[in-house]
This record gives sequence, C-alpha cells and structure tokens, in this order.
Amino acid sequence: MHSRARHELRFVCMKSSTKDKIKGTANEAKGAVKESTGRAIGNPDMQDRGTAQKVGGKIQKKVGDVKKVFEK
Repeated sequence: MHSRARHELRFVCMKSSTKDKIKGTANEAKGAVKESTGRAIGNPDMQDRGTAQKVGGKIQKKVGDVKKVFEK
C-alpha cells in the first residue's frame, strides 16, 4: 500500500472530532498565512479573507472539542 493510501485510510478511520480538529488547525494556519500575506502586500481583501478563514478554523477546532465530549 502506498504511503498516500495509508494516510487517507488512517484519516477515514479517525473519529469525527479528530478530523474536525485537524481540518480546523489546517484552516487556521492557511488563514494566518493569507492574513500575513495580505498585510505584507497591502491587500486588505486578502487580509480579511485570511482573518475569516483563521476564525473559521478556530470554530472548527471547537466543534471537534464539543464532539469529543459527546463521543464518550
């Protein structure tokens, strides 16, 4: 089995709360990069999109936390 296939299989087998936390962390990081890039190049639209994506990632992580509480 190829490493990508193993990674995807591992992701499929994860609990929903764990997936939300991983996706939330990724969105938060991507949003931070967009926000910083927008600020650096003077593009307020990109900066705002980055801020929104970062906040969305934080919310998604919290959803994962709440799901984890109810999975037990």
